[in-house]
Amino acid sequence: MARSLLIRGGRIIDPSQGLDLVGDILILEGKVAQMGQIPSGDYPVLQAEGLIISAGFIDLHSHLRQPGFEDKETIATGSKAAAKGGYTTICCMPNTEPPVDSRPVVEYIVNVARAEGAIRVLPIGCITKGRKGEELSEMGEL
Repeated sequence: MARSLLIRGGRIIDPSQGLDLVGDILILEGKVAQMGQIPSGDYPVLQAEGLIISAGFIDLHSHLRQPGFEDKETIATGSKAAAKGGYTTICCMPNTEPPVDSRPVVEYIVNVARAEGAIRVLPIGCITKGRKGEELSEMGEL
């Protein structure tokens, strides 16, 4: 992806700044440099008329199924699908096999997400060991 890009004519929505307007966004070196009506320059242009431009979404409850159920979903496929839908971060549920109830499983998910994930993946740990509801997980370790 280009480090510089002019996004032209989209509807810019940013509740943190009270913005809801049609305009352009100039990205230089991977960061938003300017918003509003921007003249063309020496950078690629993405036509965004009819599209909404906003901050990325966060999914607090996603099921990636890895480890253990890769035939249903993987970190790579789930994060890629989320990215296509405008998500920049997903939190994956601990109903995997083994369950996300120990540091090694958390580290596995984090490492696979860094290597294969399309977006940021945050693992959610189990409250109890083995998801059995009998003994608390070592939460400090998670």
